[in-house]
Amino acid sequence: MNTKELLERFKGEEIFLKSCEKRLLGAREKAQLNRKGNMLLNQGDVESARRIFITTGYSDGLSRIGDYYRSKGRTIDALRMYWIAPDKKKSAELIMELSFMVKNLIHEGDNGDG
Repeated sequence: MNTKELLERFKGEEIFLKSCEKRLLGAREKAQLNRKGNMLLNQGDVESARRIFITTGYSDGLSRIGDYYRSKGRTIDALRMYWIAPDKKKSAELIMELSFMVKNLIHEGDNGDG
């Protein structure tokens, strides 16, 4: 399958490409898909961009998707994107925030407040 055919698959459909072999997408194809993903993200099509970035393993794009999810209060989704990226700094921050929330919930339950 050539790059043009591959890009056409992303038009208007719910498609997720996963490569089990690294050679399925070459550097040129990944770069083209990443540009397409960046364009979609800039146009507000976050979910299509996410699928592309997961497919290509584009760390910066995945981290930006995580930032978007975080800004929308989708903390677990943000953590998933940071973890896949891998963006250790941002995932560590979220893990600390979530663990603090859980600790507080447990503490409230121990006091009979919850």
